[in-house]
Amino acid sequence: MDTNEFWQLIDTARANATTGKTVGEALVDLLADRSKEDILGYQERFDEVYGALCRWDTWAAAYLIGGGCSDDSFSDFCAGLVAQGRDWYVKVLANPDSLAEHPVVTAAAAAGEDMPVEFFAEDANFAAVAAYERLTGDEESFWEDWDTYRAGQSPAEDDPGSMGEDFDFDDPNEMHRRLPRLAALCLPPAG
Repeated sequence: MDTNEFWQLIDTARANATTGKTVGEALVDLLADRSKEDILGYQERFDEVYGALCRWDTWAAAYLIGGGCSDDSFSDFCAGLVAQGRDWYVKVLANPDSLAEHPVVTAAAAAGEDMPVEFFAEDANFAAVAAYERLTGDEESFWEDWDTYRAGQSPAEDDPGSMGEDFDFDDPNEMHRRLPRLAALCLPPAG
């Protein structure tokens, strides 16, 4: 699956999501109608775009939006960002502080709510596994086939890159300095 097909699939899932169905659930439905090879190709692209988000500045944005953010929650946050579609993904990749413009973030901040489900999307994180299980009837077959699929690909670099400069998420002044628009939404004014 190439990058454009990947993002088209995300857009279709977003269009198919309803009040009762998340983007992750819509992704499972779409992927389960495809071949095993397509699902594995989707997972390969997902891992690429997901991996690019794994940076300290993105984690800091998740920390502000979620009122805190564990490593598991950050994993779900990155999946939720991918599920927002290519436009938001590109904006966040360029500058995580751009999330201060996202309508879900601004609405949650105005209501004093943390952890908007659209951004902490565990089901989007495991859509390929769930689709594979639906297709084959066996969750373990995904992991076995994934290992085989990855073995047939070009070797990936073990270190996908730096997460950037680490900083203290609990230091409000630092958060205001690094993510000024999100910090203005989610924290008291800097002192």
